[in-house]
Amino acid sequence: MARGNGGIGKTIFLLVLIVILVLGGLLWFDYLGVIHAKKLFAPAYRIFGLAPQTSQTSTPSKPLTSDLDDDRLAKGYEGIEIQKQELAKRESDIVKIEEQNEAIAKELEDRKKSQDEREKTFNNQVKKYDDRNANIETIVNYLNNMPPQTAVEQLLSHDDQDVIDILRKADEIAAENKTVSMSSTWLMYMGRAGQSERASTIERKMANKPESLEN
Repeated sequence: MARGNGGIGKTIFLLVLIVILVLGGLLWFDYLGVIHAKKLFAPAYRIFGLAPQTSQTSTPSKPLTSDLDDDRLAKGYEGIEIQKQELAKRESDIVKIEEQNEAIAKELEDRKKSQDEREKTFNNQVKKYDDRNANIETIVNYLNNMPPQTAVEQLLSHDDQDVIDILRKADEIAAENKTVSMSSTWLMYMGRAGQSERASTIERKMANKPESLEN
């Protein structure tokens, strides 16, 4: 009978020990947040002044993958910002190049206009020279077919530069035709007509002034 009571006592002790171990294990796992038994052990936590570990305190506030995604996004934004800065710089460089090209184009256009004006002026001068030269040649041909005295009367109606050009053209035509020029004869008749001083002035100008159709 005593052995029976002793066996029952051991059994009860083992059962109580097992229950204590189970409850202790549950209490410890709940504290670590492995299982959730807060309501069951809340009185025990209050007795011992402990705070149960929750999933929020036992796990990171952000998953590792979330941190990696954030890093990738941050690097992506940084790369986009760098590309934007590079594009802005390229655009600024392109604008500067375009402004330089426009300035060069304007300068070339101005130079072309200036060159066109010079060519136009030159062509006008050439045309004017050609027209005057043709007129002088026509006058010389008329005078060559006149008596010297009549030719001199016609010459005296022109200014000195026209007379010089006519005399030079007469010499040029005579040289081309291998004939005697009437220029010296006309000058002699100018002296006989009382224009000896003017004849001398014309001879001096012809000797000193280069050939030109302009005053």
